[in-house]
Amino acid sequence: QVQLVESGGGLVQPGGSLRLSCAASGFTLNYYNIGWFRQAPGKEREGVLCVSNNDELSYWADSVKGRFTISRDVVKNTVYLQMNSLKPEDTAVYYCAADSFTCAERGMDDWGQGTQVTVSS
Repeated sequence: QVQLVESGGGLVQPGGSLRLSCAASGFTLNYYNIGWFRQAPGKEREGVLCVSNNDELSYWADSVKGRFTISRDVVKNTVYLQMNSLKPEDTAVYYCAADSFTCAERGMDDWGQGTQVTVSS
């Protein structure tokens, strides 16, 4: 059974950092395109960035360029979202998603349950 589990969310002060994890079971993440998405209260879900299965990064949210990045741990079958210089507007539930075909802001195949990130002083 394919499953994605996010973790690492929490409360952080503005300017701080968090690293979110997206752990996979039932398939090998390294062969998949992995996207990170977020949904803030009262807003639609938006794509943040994506790493393709050949490790190309695509930034969907201009606001995170230079602050967020993705990395993979093949041994742990986990993808990480490193978030630096966090701002209150980054507050949202963050989701990872996997797709065997492409990075896409709509229609990725498999989703995690989300982890809450709150940026506040």
